[in-house]
Amino acid sequence: MNSTPLFFAAAGSLPLSAATIQLHPSDNLVVAKTNLQAGTRLIDDQGDVVVKQTIPSGHKLAVAPIAKGEVVRRYGQIIGFATRSIGPGDHVHSHNLSVGDFARDYAFGVDAKPIELVPEKDRRTFKGYRRANGRVGTRNYLALISTVNCSAHVTRQIAQHFTPDRLAPYPNVDGVIPLTHAYGCSAQVGGAEHRQLQRVLAGMALHPNVGAYVLIGLGCEVNQISDLIEYLDPHPNHLPPSGGPPSAAGVGAPTLTIQDLGGTRKTIQAGIKAVEELLPQVNAIQRTPQPISELMIGMECGGSDSWSGVTANPLVGLVGDEIVKQGGSIVVSETTEIYGAEHLLTRRAISAAVGRKLIDQVKWWENYTRQIGTEIDNNPSPGNKAGGLTTIYEKALGAIAKGGSTPLTGVYAYAEPITTRGFAFMDSPGNDWTSVTGEVASGCNLVLFTTGRGSVFGFKPAPSIKIATNTPMFERLIEDMDFNAGRALDGEQLHALAQELLKLTIAVASGEPSKSEALGIGEAEFAPWHLGETL
Repeated sequence: MNSTPLFFAAAGSLPLSAATIQLHPSDNLVVAKTNLQAGTRLIDDQGDVVVKQTIPSGHKLAVAPIAKGEVVRRYGQIIGFATRSIGPGDHVHSHNLSVGDFARDYAFGVDAKPIELVPEKDRRTFKGYRRANGRVGTRNYLALISTVNCSAHVTRQIAQHFTPDRLAPYPNVDGVIPLTHAYGCSAQVGGAEHRQLQRVLAGMALHPNVGAYVLIGLGCEVNQISDLIEYLDPHPNHLPPSGGPPSAAGVGAPTLTIQDLGGTRKTIQAGIKAVEELLPQVNAIQRTPQPISELMIGMECGGSDSWSGVTANPLVGLVGDEIVKQGGSIVVSETTEIYGAEHLLTRRAISAAVGRKLIDQVKWWENYTRQIGTEIDNNPSPGNKAGGLTTIYEKALGAIAKGGSTPLTGVYAYAEPITTRGFAFMDSPGNDWTSVTGEVASGCNLVLFTTGRGSVFGFKPAPSIKIATNTPMFERLIEDMDFNAGRALDGEQLHALAQELLKLTIAVASGEPSKSEALGIGEAEFAPWHLGETL
């Protein structure tokens, strides 16, 4: 990547390499580092290019003739096909570029290279909460879990009672959080919708960032508390600590049923009493030094722009590589946002079975979108396109950079407990809050969240660190952004920035509040994936 600092260009003559970035020698386009006015001459040893239309920063312009129907490349990969003839200097975007079918060589495992793990005695540490079952949390919450939307109000009212003043005697408790949602009924008992919601709620109840939980239901719903408890009992407890076997989930948490307790007011009173009895137990655990092999980090991107795949996502990928080398785990999701780049992940799969599982998920989404009459390429949002992204293929190639370079060790269903270490993939939609809900339910105890347009995302109970792709947005939203990856466009090296971001990650894992935590963001973002089954 060219590391010449950003600048503002007026019409005139400029070196092509200073004004733009070409990410791969085979690319027939470059990316503007700043707004380029029509008429600007970009000087290059291979031939000058005259800018035909104003090119916004982060957008693409052709540097070679591209015939109608010809492949357009970025990152050395196909991002789409020209819908009309494109000349050198032309803006390449939605008006002349679209997706089309092309053959992918899945080549299972050909790029899966063994990694050299850092010896245990040399591994970095963070201050975490080690639970009785051996798992380690980065936070210590008491969770109030609503089984159905009908108990959501009661759940929130109980949580709101526990103000900072009332929690002051419990300094080791990060908060009492309500996990509410719009589902839990009008679905088939034992059906896909019901089982998936149970996976999510079980994952939150048993999460290492949750010191205790209370289940709150109405009484007549499909998602019965008794069924959820039965589901919890044999539920695998996610990633085994230190490579050992999963421990069985504990049962016997307080349960509240509104219809049995006599209504809203009485259930709120009973809930307050239950939490007051649990708080000393949750407060009793303290942070102790733990190896960062106990970190499982969700890798998420939201509000992406053209720089996401150049700065923030590769930066997060480098941090992920180091976490994996230290024995830890990273999880990438959003199946609809790897579409067109999935073949680059299957090449890193540790086995053909792992690779095929990923392809099966992609095929499911192809079939699903056909059934509901939409297209996966509808995924790039208006904001994504304003930021320079054109097709889902282009977005996907930038998105997969969050997964770094280590082997793909496992592929999981939405909110399925992650039981392999290293780099894993979890099926989910591209929606940010739905995706992160699944990642955290799968066991992630921290989230690295990249954004180009400026997402103000946060999540409880797992802290979210937001990484800006560009300096102007970082400075504009500095109260929400934790880290500026745009410094890579200003001349700083990604590897040096990765060490800095890793240091911040360890600090946040150890209790330093992220920007979203300081702002109190993270409860409304709990959003289980709704499959659409409503009876």
